[in-house]
Amino acid sequence: MYNRTVCIIFFMLISTMLVAQNNSAIKGKVVEYRTKQPLAGATIAIRENNFVAVTDSTGIFFIPNLSAGTYTVTITSIGYYDKTLNDINVVPGKTYYFETELTEDAIKLNDVTVRAFKGENNPQMPVSAFALSREEIFRSPGAQGDIFRAIGILPGVVSSGGQYSAIAVRGQGTSDNLFMADDIPLFQVSHLEIEGFNTGFNDPNGGRFSIFAPRVVENATFQGGGFGAQYGRKSSSYLGLGIKEGNRTNPLYSGQFDLIGFTLMYDGPSGFDKKTSLFASARYQNFDLLLKMIGLTHSGSPSYGDYMLKTITEINARNKLSFIAMFNPETYKRTVKNVLESKNLNDDNNSNFIGQSKVSKAVVGLNLRTLTGKSSYLKNILYYRMMDVNNDLGYTNPVIEPDGDIMPTDKINFEQDLRKIENEQQEVGYRSIFTQRGKHITFTAGADVARVNIDYSRKLKHTDTLYSFLPTDYRPNPAQYYLILTPDHFNAAFEDAAWNVSGYLDLSFTLFKRLTLNPGVRYDYTGFAAKHTLSPRISGMLELGGKHSINFASGIYYQDPAIADVASQPQGHRLKSERTIQYILGYKIYFSPDVKFTAEGWYKEMDDLAVRPSSGEPLLNNNGTGKAHGFDVSLTKRLSQKYHGQVSYSYMDSKRDDHDGLGEYNYIFNLPHVISLLGSYKPNDKWIFSGKFRYASGRPTDQYIVHSDVFDNAGYLRYAQEVKEKNGERLADFISLDLRADYKFRLKKIGWTAFFDVVNVLNRFNESSALFQPLTGKTYFLGLAVFPTFGMRMDF
Repeated sequence: MYNRTVCIIFFMLISTMLVAQNNSAIKGKVVEYRTKQPLAGATIAIRENNFVAVTDSTGIFFIPNLSAGTYTVTITSIGYYDKTLNDINVVPGKTYYFETELTEDAIKLNDVTVRAFKGENNPQMPVSAFALSREEIFRSPGAQGDIFRAIGILPGVVSSGGQYSAIAVRGQGTSDNLFMADDIPLFQVSHLEIEGFNTGFNDPNGGRFSIFAPRVVENATFQGGGFGAQYGRKSSSYLGLGIKEGNRTNPLYSGQFDLIGFTLMYDGPSGFDKKTSLFASARYQNFDLLLKMIGLTHSGSPSYGDYMLKTITEINARNKLSFIAMFNPETYKRTVKNVLESKNLNDDNNSNFIGQSKVSKAVVGLNLRTLTGKSSYLKNILYYRMMDVNNDLGYTNPVIEPDGDIMPTDKINFEQDLRKIENEQQEVGYRSIFTQRGKHITFTAGADVARVNIDYSRKLKHTDTLYSFLPTDYRPNPAQYYLILTPDHFNAAFEDAAWNVSGYLDLSFTLFKRLTLNPGVRYDYTGFAAKHTLSPRISGMLELGGKHSINFASGIYYQDPAIADVASQPQGHRLKSERTIQYILGYKIYFSPDVKFTAEGWYKEMDDLAVRPSSGEPLLNNNGTGKAHGFDVSLTKRLSQKYHGQVSYSYMDSKRDDHDGLGEYNYIFNLPHVISLLGSYKPNDKWIFSGKFRYASGRPTDQYIVHSDVFDNAGYLRYAQEVKEKNGERLADFISLDLRADYKFRLKKIGWTAFFDVVNVLNRFNESSALFQPLTGKTYFLGLAVFPTFGMRMDF
């Protein structure tokens, strides 16, 4: 109710800013990517009617007298890559406004004019770079507008399963990726990642849904590795998100309603300052109806909200100020009633777990961009981010039939708050980044400083029993087939603050007109680890003539210890930063302006990895090491006409060794074979059809034996799982076919879009993890079969 009320009030307040307009038009501003200077003389052409405009000395253009409809705009300028913007929706009596950047064609590909999709052809990011536009994200079938489900199709990227949006990249985990929105680093980008669900510690699968509502992200730039020194504190991949900017000319409204909730948006002038635009979004999602429809009411009751506001103020010709605020609350509750609805504890997606989780995340940031010269600019970013977690976790003890059926009863023994976790994190940070483009060299230098505060508490109400264990776990008697977890070993209380400081330098220059080199170096001080690190990096691109290029990268990447892990350690015990060394070599060819083929091989060495020497206890050490290698092949057709698509294959092998006497094992995201196919087709202005097929090798899972009646007590029957080999077996292969259809039509001044989006139309149950049930001695699987949604969007 709280989230719904906030959405309604939010939309009513925004609606008061409506200003009438008589003519439809497109207006915009074009700037140079590397210097942010206005680009005069660029040509803007509308494909549908051959209308053409040219930018003035301030980079502004204006195309009036358009009829309502959907347009494709191509922007060209001598010495720059062409750029195409698709599905620009012009509504009656309104002016559609946008700003865009063109990238200089530093190394001319003689036989083809490449279109400059955001960040993809930046010579400072030649390796593993992929870009997605707002429309490509929205069209992605099965993604339901979720940016992280959309990028799960990219080569080298794997999701955690059908019900998860979190990603793992090239043999590393879901917590190893750097996410930034408008240059602000984010704590956590997913909903429903319930801390403490997995034996009191974080679920390695990550969260289920993104904190970004559909059509909030204007563009996304992804690098699966080899990213520059400007980005750090994570070691696997980089995802930069550009949040939608408001329309400066007149207000646009949109609303989306589907099975799980609604999203409302305002895109227009601020109403309080002529130089300020406003983009605002409010989303509320509740899964009760959908879970009832697909027969998963026993899963519990999840809901969340996502509220965002962004303003852009053109202070003057040289200074542009953006402000962004995000608030992302969520709740999840599973009760005794949900357990009884499940009927059988051996069923998939089942558990005797109960509890409730409340999580709030927020980000506030200011970003001032100043043009300091004709070829330089300075960005100063001030931000605050927080996360507040309050979880109560417990279990039920129903009476079980031999086959796992739960016996009907009016009373069931349960404990709601056996484990309680409170995790409050706050960070205040400042970033200053200066970029200078010279005749022969471009350099970026910057410094970051942040104050991180942690207030963490984890409590076990009384001694508990763990029924899954490793051969190396301490047991006072070899015939004791379970572990005892006492409050002394589990409880933690930590309240402290520390400074994080970084400095970095990235260079980019071209040799012999064909070879671009991008050396860089990064320094980090991590306060909670009390550790200084230096990480040199280099990437480059060798143009072979015409359409071909060879790409390469190598570097050292350090990753801060997770805040929850820092807080749970015994007093005086510090965790180190984990280290990854990367090597990448690739080949790229453009067959046409919007069709490219890439092939990349990669290798990683990892050390100082944080590992848990004893099951169920918080103590970690940095004894872990690892190696990973693989290659990615992809053929990508960008969205530039009526269709786009991608075919990719990834091979990856990832091994870890915790140095605990059990030897090397397959890492949880060791997936030897991943195949992805994506296609989207727009036959006319009314219909869009999209399909996505994904195949992946089954994820590793433990090989184990089961011990029965471990207490030798028929009145308290419990089974135990003794792991014989870490990740010695695999779950069933992942196979999913997702389909989406959109139908657009207009009624008077309102544009409508009806959509139908289905995850896994094959209704194949895809297993993401196997969990042992000590009440029955069986293994049940977490996963997802078909997951449909349909709804309506309106724009006016």
